[in-house]
Amino acid sequence: MAPPAAAVMAPQAPVYTPPQPTAAAPAMPMTPQPQMAPQTPAQPVAAPMPPATAMQAPPAVDTSAYAAPAPATPAAPAAPTASAGAPLPPQALAGTPTAKAEKAVAFARAQIGKPCVWGAKGPGSYDNAGLTQASWTAAGVPLPRTAAEQAQIGTAVDVTALQPGDLVFFFDGLNHTGVYTGNGMMIHAPGPGAFVREESIFHAGETALRGAIRPA
Repeated sequence: MAPPAAAVMAPQAPVYTPPQPTAAAPAMPMTPQPQMAPQTPAQPVAAPMPPATAMQAPPAVDTSAYAAPAPATPAAPAAPTASAGAPLPPQALAGTPTAKAEKAVAFARAQIGKPCVWGAKGPGSYDNAGLTQASWTAAGVPLPRTAAEQAQIGTAVDVTALQPGDLVFFFDGLNHTGVYTGNGMMIHAPGPGAFVREESIFHAGETALRGAIRPA
């Protein structure tokens, strides 16, 4: 007998096994970290103050040897001078202007507005001495031609005792003059290019005024 044929086995299909979920490892708890306190800069340590030293009083001064100063005696005002060492005539006191002085002032006032011309003595124009000469000539009192010459006639007057009609003089050499009209004012011919006008006797500053005379 022939041996039985071997049975042929049908191929087995592979069996699919689904993957099994893997359990997650438990999370490790977080340990809180300690917070560092902010660093404070070290403050410099002040050096100890030395003990206060008591102030010593200054030595006493013996004042018995010092006498109180005597009150100053005001000096008498110096008399105005015409020029280097030449004194003006004796001073006169203030008073009521004379009729001649009033005429001189009236004449000078009538010339206000006329031009000032070097060397002119009227009637259309004047220089400073020409105006004062013409003013007093109109009052019947002739005067020299220049301001310095006019300062040597009549009676010297302190500037605190002026009265209308007096002649006031200015600058070194007394080379400018005008007719005093009262209340610190005068009429004069200022200079070439200007016009006869009335203005303060201190128009050029107090130090410019050097003296005054009363012609009559």
